[in-house]
Amino acid sequence: MRIRSFLQHDLARLTELTIDTFGPFYEGSFRPLVGEVVFANQHGRWRDDYVKQVAGLHDPAQHRFIAVAEIEGAIAGYVAWAVDPARRNASVTIIAVSAEHRRHGVGAALCEHAFGAMRELGAQVVEIGTGGDEFHAPARALYEALGCTPLPVAVYYREL
Repeated sequence: MRIRSFLQHDLARLTELTIDTFGPFYEGSFRPLVGEVVFANQHGRWRDDYVKQVAGLHDPAQHRFIAVAEIEGAIAGYVAWAVDPARRNASVTIIAVSAEHRRHGVGAALCEHAFGAMRELGAQVVEIGTGGDEFHAPARALYEALGCTPLPVAVYYREL
């Protein structure tokens, strides 16, 4: 596995990977859980939202970065993060690993790479979040294996 910096020609593949990774959550978990009205209001355009979000993830002038993992020349995953130098704080914005490369250490390697880059930029603390549902259980296990401390949070939705 090779981890490298983002290149502009990666954008289409990273967007596709993000949509492939999180589509099952939005369509198979979130939508059935909250119903059509809440789904449409909160994430009804989730694909379009990711197209916009991924395009803005890498902007070194704004302390936003992407690292890409390649295996045999193919993109296996990526991690995006941001650093707030004044607060000495960082956050992982998104991490996505292709289905065929999950559970093989790609996510851990990407996180460790990002953590190292954050330290180099002066960050002392990193925030990384995920959902509490079954879909996100592998992410929670990864973050805890990396030494992150979970903070219980509850978010509620209700159709009006």
